[in-house]
Amino acid sequence: MRANRVARHGFAVLLTAGVVLSGAGVSAVPASASASAAASAKTVSDPVPYVDPFIGTRNGGNTWPGASRPFGMISWSPTSTQGDQTNTGGANGYQYDVTRVRGFALTHVNGAGCHPGAAGDVPIMPYVGAVNSSPSADATDRIYAADFLHNHEQAEPGHYKVTLSSGVTTDLAVTTRAGVGEFTFPRGSQANLLFRVSNSLNGSEDAEITIDPAGQKVTGSVLTGAFCGRRANGGINNRKSYYRLYFTAHFDRPFASTGTWKDGTHQPGGTTARGGEGYATGADRQGRGSGGWVGFDTSGDPTVRMRVGISYVSLEGAERNLKAEIGQRDTVEKVAEDAAGEWRRKLRAVRIAGGTTPQRTAFYTALYHAFLQPNILSDVDGRYLGMDRAVHKVEKGQKAQYGNFSGWDQYRAHVQLLALLEPEVAGEFAQSLFNYAKQNGGVWDRWVHVNGATHVMTGDPSAATLATFYAMGVRNFDVEGAFDSLVRQATVPHPDGLLDAGCPGQCVGQRPNLQQYMDSKYSAHDVCHCWGGAAETLEASVADAALANWARLLGRDEEYKTFSERGRWWRNVYNPQATPNAGYIQARKLDGSWLTPFNPGSDAGFAQGTSATYTWMVPQDVQGLAEAMGGREVAAARLDGFFHKPDGSWSVRGGDALRYDPTNEPGIHAPWLYNALGKPWKTQETVRQIVDTVYSDGPAGLPGNDDLGTMSAWYVYAALGLYPQAPGRAEMLLSSPLFTRAEIRPAGGKTITIEAPDASPVNKYVTGVELRGKAHTKSWVDGSLIERGGTLRVELGWQPSQTWGTAEADIPADQPWA
Repeated sequence: MRANRVARHGFAVLLTAGVVLSGAGVSAVPASASASAAASAKTVSDPVPYVDPFIGTRNGGNTWPGASRPFGMISWSPTSTQGDQTNTGGANGYQYDVTRVRGFALTHVNGAGCHPGAAGDVPIMPYVGAVNSSPSADATDRIYAADFLHNHEQAEPGHYKVTLSSGVTTDLAVTTRAGVGEFTFPRGSQANLLFRVSNSLNGSEDAEITIDPAGQKVTGSVLTGAFCGRRANGGINNRKSYYRLYFTAHFDRPFASTGTWKDGTHQPGGTTARGGEGYATGADRQGRGSGGWVGFDTSGDPTVRMRVGISYVSLEGAERNLKAEIGQRDTVEKVAEDAAGEWRRKLRAVRIAGGTTPQRTAFYTALYHAFLQPNILSDVDGRYLGMDRAVHKVEKGQKAQYGNFSGWDQYRAHVQLLALLEPEVAGEFAQSLFNYAKQNGGVWDRWVHVNGATHVMTGDPSAATLATFYAMGVRNFDVEGAFDSLVRQATVPHPDGLLDAGCPGQCVGQRPNLQQYMDSKYSAHDVCHCWGGAAETLEASVADAALANWARLLGRDEEYKTFSERGRWWRNVYNPQATPNAGYIQARKLDGSWLTPFNPGSDAGFAQGTSATYTWMVPQDVQGLAEAMGGREVAAARLDGFFHKPDGSWSVRGGDALRYDPTNEPGIHAPWLYNALGKPWKTQETVRQIVDTVYSDGPAGLPGNDDLGTMSAWYVYAALGLYPQAPGRAEMLLSSPLFTRAEIRPAGGKTITIEAPDASPVNKYVTGVELRGKAHTKSWVDGSLIERGGTLRVELGWQPSQTWGTAEADIPADQPWA
């Protein structure tokens, strides 16, 4: 491990910088003037030492600290246990406060909320001692697991290392599709590696292992999937398989012993085994599964080196991936150094100056998390497993096929950051989603796990995502083909839209009961076959407004008119008399009546949120929302109440059904709505309050599920003083930058420089802006900033300015409705 970052008792230490970063137990990024004054004004040249992979591993962030590359297929990280082999400490296998490990799995999904979440395939466990029983029969992880201390654990981008209580040190580094592990056992001990091939986080339908003593390798696969398979709301719907992950593991020495197991039976000397665990929970799955182990003579050299490659296509594909990416003599140190170099190049997409060390750590870790997905799924030869479970080759001109799309979350912030910083990857991702749709009968699934259609959440996020990509200048995908396909999905009813299978959380209908929606111009809660009629209406309105803007850019006038109108259908679920004092978004029935009784703090008619939150989810028509509420002043006053308790104190940490929830997506754009209401200084103070108190640089540094980088992308934008105005558009809303300078250098794009020389904890209010040397009075910037680049200079002060950005001409304009 390079000597610039280690984790000790939960404290991350920057040895090269000679300063200590706050870690475990930190509740917020420090905002003191003295801390700010101590920070260097020099631009960060190497962002890698500022990344702390432990951020988000506590407090439900559901991140993981293991080794990964940008957009990588493999992610090698520990699977923890609380004494139940069918469950883990965290949704993605790792929770900071659970310090017992049953293996180091090869695949993960960042920040998914279902528990267990997804993947966690093929945990590999170093074990000291004789394997005298089946590890699958060890249902409480009493025998074949080991404790560890955080002061014996280290993590940095592309590299993870831990010493277990058994005395084994596990040292891991990865490339895009392969990895190398070095397992140092107590010298002369009974040294074994257990391959728990069936023990994916949500279980498995089938698994297999073959041990080849002559070739000094172990191969196998697991047939699994089952994302959100345990959810009470329709979980049975996703207890299914949609991918098989293959692996090949090569060793630097002969095996001293071998063995296999299936369910409760173990076979010393065995070399093959097969059997899955199923997708049940608790006792119905405990004790099931298969795997194998290999033992080593460590009397001379206690360190066993293993090289592993993976593939979703075939065992031959895993072998090719390994051969292409890791040499026979490559060490963990060599691969880790290369990983650090790749991460350094990616993270330099944004170079910051100023700020405190904890703020820099929070920022670059957020950027790191944003670059963990989407994930490359195609092998080095371009082959990949399609949504139809057939093997395909990438399209002409496409470099890689990507998977893992948490659409309902990502379309609000993450896809915009991807389009800004990695436009080529964004285009490849767009093409990947289109490829999947073509393999899925024309249906664009809203939550794609690896290659699988899971139907999780609501709305049509693919429409919003691809429209956003196009608006932000992404062109390297089949634009016309994808647009036509998404228009068809939004206008031609599909039989699945009349099914309740999987509802409410995993409804199979992508545009549920579409004919009724188009006839009534809202999604009727009692016949919608969806999670919630009000939420579905709002989601469809956002998606349709995004399609309208895409149509306008393509010169598709008819589609522009159609979807512009549909982008305003949210108004049909706004009840101005919902309460005696205020109107709210409210679910309606097919006969036009409102769903009663109504409570703005209730989630009836909504998905993972309340009416109080969803009422603000109209980013495409803020002026229309303000008008419905009684005007901008009334809307701004109501927004004040969304962020503050009646006594005026802040309420931005969640836990109040009537107020802002930073842990989930429907309301995360709300702090920027003040710009459109003519009070941009309130955006500035609200965003800064959230940045300072909700996010931090410790393990609990994320407010909730990272949701495939969405919450991290929110922080990146907030720290830069920018935020996407609405899906399907390239305009950015302005706030106060956290750093004195930020250079945004998109891959292949124009450099954007944001200067805020007076940025400090107290100077959080914008007093003036210059764009490319000219005064800029608007509280937003148009798409030319992304297209042309340039310098945005922001003057900051400690008192609110109620003149900048408040003139009628300076207020962000809504969708240019037809």
